[in-house]
Amino acid sequence: MAEKKTNADVAEFTYEQARDELAKVLAELEQGSVSLEQSMNLWERGEALAKRCEEWLSGARARVDAALKEKQ
Repeated sequence: MAEKKTNADVAEFTYEQARDELAKVLAELEQGSVSLEQSMNLWERGEALAKRCEEWLSGARARVDAALKEKQ
């Protein structure tokens, strides 16, 4: 993942895809073997992936809340 990836693809990811890709990004950053520029690119991608995961989780929470309200 040393090359710069566009983050536009993240919007199409499922929760699981975003989570798995985020884990890969974090592992690469933790190794500390990439340049500063590559680290910044990875960090930006990680931020986009984390945001995508949060969007999925917020949506899931809203669906659960709506279902619980219907039961009452």
